[in-house]
Amino acid sequence: MSRTAIELDWERLTNQAAAATAYAYVPYSHYPVGAAAIAADGRLLMGANVENASYGLTLCAECSLVSQLIMTGGGRLTHFVCVDGNGSVMAPCGRCRQLLWEHGGPHLRILTPTGESTLGHLLPEPWGLDDLKRGPAWGEN
Repeated sequence: MSRTAIELDWERLTNQAAAATAYAYVPYSHYPVGAAAIAADGRLLMGANVENASYGLTLCAECSLVSQLIMTGGGRLTHFVCVDGNGSVMAPCGRCRQLLWEHGGPHLRILTPTGESTLGHLLPEPWGLDDLKRGPAWGEN
């Protein structure tokens, strides 16, 4: 039985996200964020935010998590949660919702402060590859 076919233990996944906060690099805001997810093949993935003195270059925890997904074989995310430094569940920001869309799609299950949701609910009209393909330059060099 695949990992997505059974009920996920959100408490355990949330604890993994909380553990990831220990790896956050947050010398400016002192606001660590950790993320954990399950890939369709059952892999556990984790990420932590990495700040930069130029705040706009800061990487959210979701960025390092997706990097780990790609570096360990790719695939699709099925379940996702992120937490702050106190272990409190938080919703991903808009930028990260778009990032997660590309690697999990509308059916990605996300734990939010108000309960379980789907990415399709949190990001109802995403931008994606299909939008790029509609552009006049697709496939032209």
